Amino acid sequence: MRFETPAGSNPIDRLKVVGHATDRIDGPRKTTGTAPYAYEYQDIGGRAAYGFVVGASIPKGRILRIDESQARAAPGVLEIVSAGNSGPVAAGPFYVDRPLAGPQVDHYGQMVAVVIAETFEQARFAASLLDVHYAAEPGSFDLAAVTGSAITPRQGEFGGPQQTSVGDFEGAFAAAPVTVDQTYSTPDQAHAMMEPHATIAVWKGNKLTCWCPIQQLNWGARDLAQILSIPRENIRLIAQYIGGSFGGKGTVLADTVAAALAARVLGRPVKVALARPLMFNNTTHRPATIQRLRIGATRDGTITAIGHESWSGNLRGGRGESATASTRMLYAGANRMTHLRLAVLDLAEGNAMRAPGEATGMMTLEIAMDELAEKLGMDPVELRIANDSRVDPEKPERPFSTRQLVECLRVGAERFGWSRRSARPAMQREGRWWIGTGMASAIRGAPITKSAARVRLDARGMVTVETDMTDVGTGSYTIIAQTAAEMMGVALDRVVVKLGDNLFPESPGSGGQWGAASATSGVYAACVKLREAVARKLGMDPGTAVFQDGLVQYGDRRVSLASAALASELVGEDEMTYGDLSRQYAQQTFGAHFVEVAVNSDTGEIRVRRMLAVCAAGRILNPKSARSQVIGAMVMGVGAALMEHLVVDKRAGCFINHDLANYEVPVHSDIPEQEVIFLDEVDTTMSPMKAKGVGELGLSGVAPAIANAIYNATGVRVRHYPITLDKLLPELPEMAT
Repeated sequence: MRFETPAGSNPIDRLKVVGHATDRIDGPRKTTGTAPYAYEYQDIGGRAAYGFVVGASIPKGRILRIDESQARAAPGVLEIVSAGNSGPVAAGPFYVDRPLAGPQVDHYGQMVAVVIAETFEQARFAASLLDVHYAAEPGSFDLAAVTGSAITPRQGEFGGPQQTSVGDFEGAFAAAPVTVDQTYSTPDQAHAMMEPHATIAVWKGNKLTCWCPIQQLNWGARDLAQILSIPRENIRLIAQYIGGSFGGKGTVLADTVAAALAARVLGRPVKVALARPLMFNNTTHRPATIQRLRIGATRDGTITAIGHESWSGNLRGGRGESATASTRMLYAGANRMTHLRLAVLDLAEGNAMRAPGEATGMMTLEIAMDELAEKLGMDPVELRIANDSRVDPEKPERPFSTRQLVECLRVGAERFGWSRRSARPAMQREGRWWIGTGMASAIRGAPITKSAARVRLDARGMVTVETDMTDVGTGSYTIIAQTAAEMMGVALDRVVVKLGDNLFPESPGSGGQWGAASATSGVYAACVKLREAVARKLGMDPGTAVFQDGLVQYGDRRVSLASAALASELVGEDEMTYGDLSRQYAQQTFGAHFVEVAVNSDTGEIRVRRMLAVCAAGRILNPKSARSQVIGAMVMGVGAALMEHLVVDKRAGCFINHDLANYEVPVHSDIPEQEVIFLDEVDTTMSPMKAKGVGELGLSGVAPAIANAIYNATGVRVRHYPITLDKLLPELPEMAT
């Protein structure tokens, strides 16, 4: 099915199942421990051996030799795989990092070898005996020190243009009566998901099966084929359940490569899980940025010039962090400029993490907007409303498909009690605590891409959906079931959903906030095919037959849906593809975040007390799981604002706080009352589902709302994340007793 014109009325619009707050259909399996994650599968064709990955202990250089003698003599050791006996191992097409070092070492923690033994404990012990001799080389580990050598990166598939210009930014900024010109920074951040990177690999002849937590199985099969130099059709990837990823399991990483190499050498199944301390330096992360924001406005608050420059670093050939993406779309302004620059750093690869680009860009843009509002003596909400745009600011001929930013701001301000806020900082207190409120806009792109599915109907009236879409904890199983139930006119408990197997029809997988809208649209297309098959079988007109309550009605005739499949199973399979509506319309999601904080006047301790998110993100397919997505994103925003920081040891050339004991993330006591409001919205330009994604919108804007609230509480403006006590204490105002 090809979607080329805005959607009209269709069966989804009945909203008998879609649009209702629905418990996750996979919830019982997850809460009872019966949902198998990658490392837990039992029926794998034999008894598994265990692999333990050894990472490089230097940040840059060459491997001279590996003394394996003690490790091979250790109890239970079966084999050791390194570049010397692995066969060809290439980099994949998505990640630039080579999964296996040798002889060159590109960064600390890069896989040097995998030690295989009968038990995990034996493999881990033997790995400690491996003696790797290196020749170290100087490396680059400090972003601030190399910004002068940064270049405009090559244009990639993701992230938009690296440099844009509209009008005369420099001239307009110089002429503006009110300006902000500040530099901000965001640190390296880790995905820190619960489930580690883990894979079970099995070879049968030249066919490879991997149970692995990969978000995009189509990318995974493509990339693993290139890495191992084997045909893509010889690879099967299974990822029925994934225990969190946040972009950190987009495609093949060292665990899958290690397991596949080890299983091939050994001739039996091998299980590999990356040790948590290795994950931070071996896999990917959100890269640090240094950003300069310049905004010029007239005295009434009209933005006349807006410029955003950002510097990030990566391995040679890697991608830059597209931190200017939001600035290009969020506010009006006749004269505009954005510029991304990329430097070479010899650290683990920087790559996608939840809302890549938008999350980091909004962390700085929305502080700059707050600073501009203060200089103007203008309410921050009203400043944003005054600079709303109904069209793409860079392409005025291109309207937004939907844009309820102003509505989000007004609803949020009313609900949060924004009018009670003191415009002057450090004016509200409770005992020894300064109290402040802050806000920020939110924006995240609404991409959608082709997706396929297969839907089966059996003689019991059961509908089974098959697609290689994944569920990373977001609720994919449930919204796909809701879509099929709505389309086929059956109750939710009459639908079975099978996901996470690349033998199923291809979806785009989970990521980029495209998963929900894309995968459900593929299911919609397949259900249309199945409806046509059912109608023809029953001698009805597919265009006018009504599917409802387990029945199919055509005129005065009503028969059970199941009767169409009494003789044999009926199958509908199709994919949804798209025309150029995304080029005709700017498709985005919008929101607003409001936060209240308390800051202790003696210690500088920060407590987030209230949080509100208002979101406009197309049709909300399942308000319950969508709310979970947003509140989870809000938690991540608290981490980004106050604690998350992968600290680079510039001498050792690595992230030094490489475990969950030292990489701080929010815990239950850090999170206060959270409220989420979804505005009514459908976007007919997206697909027949009229839906968009929401999971990354919920993060974009949270951190700067907290930063702005801290400023309102204390009068201390922190422009370098995370906002920690050492940055507050020297400037905290005295509190009169």
